[in-house]
Amino acid sequence: MGFSGHVVFARGERPLLDAPVFDALGAEEKRAVHAWPPRPGGWQTLQFPHGVWEDSHLGGLVEWTGAPVCAADVSDSSVGLVTGVDTGGRRWQAWLNLDSAAALLVEEPEDVDDTSLWAVSDEFAAALSRKRAELDAEVPADAEGARAWAAAAGVPDADTAEQSRIEELLRSHETFVEDLFDLLLDELGFPRAQAHDEDEDDCEDRTQD
Repeated sequence: MGFSGHVVFARGERPLLDAPVFDALGAEEKRAVHAWPPRPGGWQTLQFPHGVWEDSHLGGLVEWTGAPVCAADVSDSSVGLVTGVDTGGRRWQAWLNLDSAAALLVEEPEDVDDTSLWAVSDEFAAALSRKRAELDAEVPADAEGARAWAAAAGVPDADTAEQSRIEELLRSHETFVEDLFDLLLDELGFPRAQAHDEDEDDCEDRTQD
């Protein structure tokens, strides 16, 4: 069973859980929050279980940190919706794992009596194809929004991040969508976590062996 919840990325000199938006969380709820390896420059990533994070927290966290924030709403590790907000209140969104997102977003006709039969019907396949095409058409604008958000976050390489590579990543698939979120941050030019780089070095060493 995959992870369902939110992965939140923000910069702060203090731990993000110290932010006032999390004051209502109890000690047990805070212990359930998983911290990813931090990235240089104070960038932190927190993984919240389902039911803890709310969209309204984005603005509060931006105000507290004084920096752009983004959060990925993850369902069973198979699909994610990333929402970013900068200090000017500008928002962007992008779906991760588009095939899974399309399946999630396809609207079921009101006259369907058996959902299992609908899911294997030609009508469902056609509706899925249309929704997938709609999401694909949004990718260039989503990628541009992500690049602008990263630039607002002060990422030195954000302006030179290749639009085509961001689009390719948004159209790609990973078994665990959390990995795709992490790769998106890398591609946007955010400094990589040390543990992340060490893992890649280990992979290269094993390949050479």
